[in-house]
Amino acid sequence: MTEPNPPQEADIRLPDAGQLGRSMADIAARSQRLVNDWMSRQAKEGVAIDPLNIGGAFLEMTTKLLANPTQLMQAQIGLWRDYVTLWQNTTQRMLGQEPAPVIENDPKDKRFADPAWKQNEIFDFIKQSYLLSARYINDVVTHVDGLPPKTAQKIDFYARQFVNALSPSNFVLTNPEVLRRTRETGGENLLRGLSNLLSDLEQGRGNLRIKMTDTQAFKLGESIAVSPGQVVYENELIQLIQYAPLTGTVLVRPLVIFPPWINKFYILDLRPRNSLVRYLVAQGHTVFMVSWVNPDERLASKNFDDYMVDGVFAALAAIEAATGQREVNAIGYCLGGTLLAATLGAMKAKGDERIRSATFLVTLTDFTDPGELGVFIDEEQLSSLEERMTRRGFMEGAEMATTFNMLRANDLIWSFVVNNYLLGKEPFPFDLLYWNSDATRMPPAMHSFYLRNMYQKNLLAQPCGISMKGVPVDLGRVDIPVYFLSCREDHIAPWASTYKGARLFGGPMRFVLAASGHIAGVVNPPEGGKYNHFVNTEMPERAEDWFAEATEVAGSWWPDWQRWVTKLDKSRVAAREPGSGVLAAIEPAPGRYVAVKI
Repeated sequence: MTEPNPPQEADIRLPDAGQLGRSMADIAARSQRLVNDWMSRQAKEGVAIDPLNIGGAFLEMTTKLLANPTQLMQAQIGLWRDYVTLWQNTTQRMLGQEPAPVIENDPKDKRFADPAWKQNEIFDFIKQSYLLSARYINDVVTHVDGLPPKTAQKIDFYARQFVNALSPSNFVLTNPEVLRRTRETGGENLLRGLSNLLSDLEQGRGNLRIKMTDTQAFKLGESIAVSPGQVVYENELIQLIQYAPLTGTVLVRPLVIFPPWINKFYILDLRPRNSLVRYLVAQGHTVFMVSWVNPDERLASKNFDDYMVDGVFAALAAIEAATGQREVNAIGYCLGGTLLAATLGAMKAKGDERIRSATFLVTLTDFTDPGELGVFIDEEQLSSLEERMTRRGFMEGAEMATTFNMLRANDLIWSFVVNNYLLGKEPFPFDLLYWNSDATRMPPAMHSFYLRNMYQKNLLAQPCGISMKGVPVDLGRVDIPVYFLSCREDHIAPWASTYKGARLFGGPMRFVLAASGHIAGVVNPPEGGKYNHFVNTEMPERAEDWFAEATEVAGSWWPDWQRWVTKLDKSRVAAREPGSGVLAAIEPAPGRYVAVKI
């Protein structure tokens, strides 16, 4: 007589009742504290109902749409037909047939990477229903006649934010991976996720600050920003770092880097394997890095001129004192590049020739088309932002970070919502995301000048459109050699716009287009073997004509830049040790300023 089969263990794990009770009590207490704190701060600061003026834009769209109901009706009929086909196809799949999908998701869309989205008829139906609805919404809002371009851009952007938020992958009951995880853990993933959510709300004092990486896995000066060097100069806006040499001789011209103060400089010195700083030092450059202060209300009056005087000019004077060399090569990254361009215009007008070559990394100097960041630049939003900055004495770094994250919401917002809150997992340690989360503040005077004169009015692109310390700026008169590096998938500084800005300069120009985006395309070491780049010695009027005749080159752009800069001056001198000259070492790199948190 055969023995009966042993009982199979259930695949649904039940939660521990005691642990569940303790978790819920802790969650309730933390939630109450958060709500009380948030409400008291809202009452103190005042609440703007629609600071982004989204409601006005959508009201204008609705008015135009209803004036031409035929277009809306055609779109609705098309959606209805697609849904009927989808219902029929789903029925056929349940009967064992394999009809072609009505709509396919982008293979690169990580939201639907789980096999169940395709293999399971129900989840496939949910996915296709969402994709059809998303296409319908996009078609309706992007084909409204008579809307001003800025309004149309804002509607398109926020409609996509709305569509992204409603993805079935963002909800427990419509995400197969989350359901599987919930079954396996007996719901503990959702409790851990709720605890993670509360921790992020506590970190943001009631505002959601999503944890993107394991922040405990990194420490400045130990695991990231580790290139050896010394702070050799400081004032209230900057610390100037001089890095230790790796070669016996160095190029005679020092190299100074002006990173953006919207973020911290160590994106260019994350780890030795992907550090641009380390690469430059290894090529024989005496590298100086400007580390901007993370300002508070005491620096509220600092303006764009101050960033030139106390930033660029102070660094140049310190480098001359440290090395005895008056002439330098300069690199400006993003906003740091915009400041460098404006400064070069003022220096040319005054006959100041200390900067002998300039390199611009993903830098806008013509803001005619700033990409989707232009969505945030209108009078209503600027006035609201200026009011908040004036009240606090600075712009919150988290606000700027959220703006940039919205440009890639699925990757930088919703993927973490799913991972941290629905799956209940801790984020993976990632140096780039640690840097991305290390936000900085902005002084109101500087930031208002930048947004209004560059983004809103595009005055830097106009001859003498702006003045720096009373000196008119004309980029067309800047005749030093210039190297422009842009990135093909840049969502912050679109490459066609940076190309247009590059043509404003009056001297020899080399324009190079790297693959990938605003960060990965720049921080692309040769050893990584990733991301090609395109070169073209001609500078036709249109960016698309430049690209059509460009030559594709495998690998990093770094060696191309090194060949370009060494052709300008190959002279070498004995290596310079930080702190060995007139300027004594103040403290080891990366210094105090970069360590200040918001």
